[in-house]
Parts: sequence; C-alpha cells; structure tokens
Amino acid sequence: MTTLKAGDKAPGFTGTLQDGSTVSLADYAGKKLIIFFYPKDDTPGCTAAACSLRDNYDVLKEKGYELLGVSPDKPAKHLKFINKYDLPMPLVADEEHKMMDAYGTWGPKKFMGREYDGVLRTTVVINEDGIVDRVYTKVKTKVHADQILADEPGGM
Repeated sequence: MTTLKAGDKAPGFTGTLQDGSTVSLADYAGKKLIIFFYPKDDTPGCTAAACSLRDNYDVLKEKGYELLGVSPDKPAKHLKFINKYDLPMPLVADEEHKMMDAYGTWGPKKFMGREYDGVLRTTVVINEDGIVDRVYTKVKTKVHADQILADEPGGM
C-alpha cells in the first residue's frame, strides 16, 4: 500500500513508453501530472479507468494536467491498448516494478482467498513543483476522471 501522501516529494522515475522511448519525472517539471497505476491492459476495470480519463482528457488538459499510465505490461501490449481504445495518454511499461515500488503501488493483494503480489490500483496527482497533491487508493474506475476533477480547486 502506498505511503505517499499530500505534501510528499514525488519519487523520481525513468520508464519506457509504448513506443520504446523513455520518460522521466523531470520531463514534467513545471507541469501538473496525473499518474495512474493499473494492473493490466485491456481488462474491464483498467479499460474503464483509462477510458474515463480519455473521455475527460480535454478537460484535464485545460486544467493544466499531463497524464501518464503505468502497468507491468510490455510496450507492445500498451501500444495495442492505446490503439484499440484511442487513448491519448502515454503508458509506461514498468515490467520490473521499479516505478511501482518507488510509488508504493506494488504489493500484497488478495483475490478469492489467494494472496499474491500485484499492482495496487492507485492514482497520484503531482503539482508543478513535483509535490504530491493527492493520492487515490479507492479508484472508481468508471468515473475516475470525475473523482479527480471533483477534488480540483473550484470543483468540476
């Protein structure tokens, strides 16, 4: 479970995107950034969350946000996911869980009585100064963008 909280300095990262290029926290210096960590491309909950952000992408951009998705899927799988659902945001392939470990979004989960390590669905909102503004650990996948926008100064 993530121990990040509002006011913490966002952990630095470097990751590989769907096209094989790299991205780092430094690329977003001076910008607001929404990082959504999700378990797996093209599954019902993950697709719902990504599509909620896609459908509200223009509103989020108008409010000054950049978006970045992160899962342990390979870059090629991310590219298929982006193309299938016309996702406008880049996706990081965190196959070795380095970024997820840094953000505390990789850890023990339980499903049908079985315990295993996996992605803890979490969204982190970072301000222009690289400081965590908000952390969402109870992501409502179908209306995730609404969750974020409702907490914006001045609301939706």
